[in-house]
Amino acid sequence: KDVQKEREPHLYLSKEEVKEKIQSYNSSVTDKLKMTLNANGIYTGFIKVQMELCRPITVQSSQSQGRCAHNNNETAFYLPDGCVITLHISSTNTVREVIEALLKKFFMADNPAKFALYKRCHKEDQVYTCKLSDREHPLYLRLVAGPRTEMLSFVLHEHETGEVMWEAFSIPELQNFLRILDKEENEQLQILKKRYAAYREKLEEALGGVWKPG
Repeated sequence: KDVQKEREPHLYLSKEEVKEKIQSYNSSVTDKLKMTLNANGIYTGFIKVQMELCRPITVQSSQSQGRCAHNNNETAFYLPDGCVITLHISSTNTVREVIEALLKKFFMADNPAKFALYKRCHKEDQVYTCKLSDREHPLYLRLVAGPRTEMLSFVLHEHETGEVMWEAFSIPELQNFLRILDKEENEQLQILKKRYAAYREKLEEALGGVWKPG
């Protein structure tokens, strides 16, 4: 019900109300990312999206950076933590179109169906995260909330594990993911071996060399 209440005003805002909100929004902007109202009533502006991805993304190998696993012309790698993308969009752009634009900006070959856009709201010292439907309009939400990202921010996540559309992944992508997991598993195994070797050495030193493992 709360989500429905938030969507309803979008259906009833008059052109004059939109104009007033944009003027108020632009007067509060501190980073020069203002909104522009066109004669046809459509407005354009900017949103920032935090990329919080747990799984590696797939890009063309010539565009890739960082830790990766190769497969022909594609590469799977992890995005760095805290990566924020700024997009210039219009009031007609839907959540699905925003996700597609994000993937295009990163030269990502992944299927858009793997991802979901969330809004993160701060109310009364509490943080609420809500998954947006494909048909919602992020720029409208930005306009209503104002320019302050601490009041409203957008985050891109993969679908939850139970919601993952595995058929959206190609065989090369899954193979790349397995290679990365194998590499990480081996790295963690080496770390554990070194840690326990250090423990063993200290124990042997404490025993004065009297006890030796068989």
